[in-house]
Amino acid sequence: MEYYNMLLPLAMILILSKILAKLCSKFNLPTVVGLLVTGLLMSLIRYIPGQTILDVTALDGLGFLAKIGVILIMFETGLETDVKQLRDVGVGAVAITMAGVAVPMGLGFVVAVLFHGGFADLTHDALVSCLFYGTILTATSVSVTVTTLREMGRISSKVGSTIVTAAILDDIIGVIVLSFVIAMQNTTAVVTSPLVVVGKIVLFFAIALPLGVLLNRLFDWLDHRYPHHRMIPILSLAMCFFFAYASEKFFGVADITGAFIAGIVLARNPDSKYIERKSDVMSYMIFTPVFFANIGLTITFGGIGKNMVLFGMCFILVGILGKVGGCGGMSLLCGYKGKDALRIGVGMMARAEVALVCAQKGVESGIIDSTIMPFILIMIIITSFVTPITLRMTYRHEPPVEAETPAAPESKA
Repeated sequence: MEYYNMLLPLAMILILSKILAKLCSKFNLPTVVGLLVTGLLMSLIRYIPGQTILDVTALDGLGFLAKIGVILIMFETGLETDVKQLRDVGVGAVAITMAGVAVPMGLGFVVAVLFHGGFADLTHDALVSCLFYGTILTATSVSVTVTTLREMGRISSKVGSTIVTAAILDDIIGVIVLSFVIAMQNTTAVVTSPLVVVGKIVLFFAIALPLGVLLNRLFDWLDHRYPHHRMIPILSLAMCFFFAYASEKFFGVADITGAFIAGIVLARNPDSKYIERKSDVMSYMIFTPVFFANIGLTITFGGIGKNMVLFGMCFILVGILGKVGGCGGMSLLCGYKGKDALRIGVGMMARAEVALVCAQKGVESGIIDSTIMPFILIMIIITSFVTPITLRMTYRHEPPVEAETPAAPESKA
């Protein structure tokens, strides 16, 4: 097979994604949106008569790179998890996180059931599918929120700290729920018991975490002996891929969960920022742009009927209201004032890469319909616009605070 056929579309993706990511940054949109639009624009090539740019070989090659990309995205998500902050987390942040996971997931599940036959004839496969739709809505991406709060000088406030901490916990709980639902999928003639699924997940964590701690000590020794040596990020990636392989192969747990755990373990390493920076360069050079562009390439609008359009609109609505109501309502119960509770709810409603990763995993596993992808893209765009605008409106009657200037990070755009 002529695998060099994928090189031209790969070059086009890298150029387009860089340009569109920069444009999104100028309009305060997540760069993810630009990467997705890259795929949508690339998909137009298919309508050119006689085109050979996006042939089967090229699409297969891009699909393979995209699978590596999703592993690296979850690995970096784990690396960015502030483990020290989790140690100091309060009961309130935990309660807000649990509500922010349970409420949107429950609403998403109910909406999916109502649009897919109702509760009366709910088979095992339909149950798993509806649960997965709910699971997609558990994800939170607070990059837009954090940027907005930092610009207003509010990131270190009680509200800002609560949002950041809750988002960290949200990722961890969301990945565990995702692993459970995927493991519940009936891939054989025998329906897997939920207790067996829970047992496999618990066993995976019981083995992976202690093993990760031991490997982290090895990394500590290597870092002390060979500080900032390229061997350290290389071995970190090897650990990421091994954990991803072992989780799927031996425990039936999603490979992205293994990669995420590897990242969390290495986040405790003194050289974690160096590891993150090096893996980030490789990921954002090729694999991450290809992953998001591949989603855009595979998004189809032809199979979207009236029922799916109505379901997609309701799905977006409950996804937004579930976070605002769940996190905001629990914040009220935890003693926050009404306006602060609203700020927390609004700050937690933004979605981006983790929601897309979850959805794409469900599509690849055959659990959910690929026609849901356009609506997730719409939800990302809506929440990315609404979140900063609404947050600023809630502070408009309060005296301004000097903006906080963070250490200048390397631009991913």
